[in-house]
Amino acid sequence: MSSPPAASSSASWPVVTRHLLLHQLSFVSPGLAFLFVVTGPHVWWQGLLFLVPMVLFEIADTYAPEETRQPPEDMPRAPFDAMLYVLFAMQVVTVVLAARLISQVGFFSLDGLLLLLIVPGSSGFSIITAHELIHRREAHFRMMGRIMMGLVMYEHFYTEHVRGHHLRVGTPEDPATARFGESFGAFFRRTVPAQFSSAWRLETKRLGDVDMGLFDRRILGSRVLRGLVAEWAFAFVLFAAFGWQAFVFHLIQGVGAFAALEVVNYFEHWGLARTPGLRVQPVDSWDTTNKFTLYGLVGLSRHADHHAFASRPFQQLRHWEESPKLPRGYPGMIRLALFDNRGFREQMTEALREARLGPFREEASIQSA
Repeated sequence: MSSPPAASSSASWPVVTRHLLLHQLSFVSPGLAFLFVVTGPHVWWQGLLFLVPMVLFEIADTYAPEETRQPPEDMPRAPFDAMLYVLFAMQVVTVVLAARLISQVGFFSLDGLLLLLIVPGSSGFSIITAHELIHRREAHFRMMGRIMMGLVMYEHFYTEHVRGHHLRVGTPEDPATARFGESFGAFFRRTVPAQFSSAWRLETKRLGDVDMGLFDRRILGSRVLRGLVAEWAFAFVLFAAFGWQAFVFHLIQGVGAFAALEVVNYFEHWGLARTPGLRVQPVDSWDTTNKFTLYGLVGLSRHADHHAFASRPFQQLRHWEESPKLPRGYPGMIRLALFDNRGFREQMTEALREARLGPFREEASIQSA
């Protein structure tokens, strides 16, 4: 691995304040959903007003400038950790109040339709926060991340992502790495069951027998099994408290959230290949220099530095020149992958060819020899 990029400056209060204010963009999506469920039910024109920030969010990401400056190495953690606590609390409240609101207004109302549009997006964003939390060293942060994943019926992501994906990224053994030429539909059908199976095997192996049966008493110690029980128990609590519409809505928002996660997984490593056994390099993950994506998605876009240094907090993630760069910010990439997948694959193939990565790495090595 090449030397890590140098910090831009010392963490003076003006510098810290600037970074902290920019990272408040991370509250746009969860804040929108939180306000919607807190203030509902709505008069029709009030409900439609909540679409305006969503449109502005897309425009801001489309026209955002680049951000390649490095954060200070000595950035204080406390104010940025406080953001994570607030984002966690907002998501818990949003999920509960969304269940209550849908039980009041029903699916076939404007508020019901807006809930189906706004809340799954916010829940998808909550996975970004959860992703940050499950990589922290502190046990309470990791538990907060697991709870957030359970709220979208995807708690096994904690086990598979940390102990599976980060070790196997870019290799054929990693179900979360999209292969060169693979469409999103094919990736989604493959990755969802494969990630769950991998998480289950990681836990049975930890408990002493990779082929452990479901009725083995040791399976009760499985984090994946406990996660399943907890997330479904919470779903049935919502059913008991607010009725069947709340239960169905909770499942829908969960599916929408982890589908959004898998779109992001899809393009974060699409077509990249790494030799098993070698340390993960910055060239094994796609980055974007989009400024709005960086500050609006809890630093997720600096994915290369995250994979090289997984426990590094989001406010200190660095830009690597050598990492392959996505042609758009994350919202734009999501639209491209979902609604013009052929165009997505063409653009990503061209980017890989120019960077001499993926299937073009071997070709480039032969030519240089």
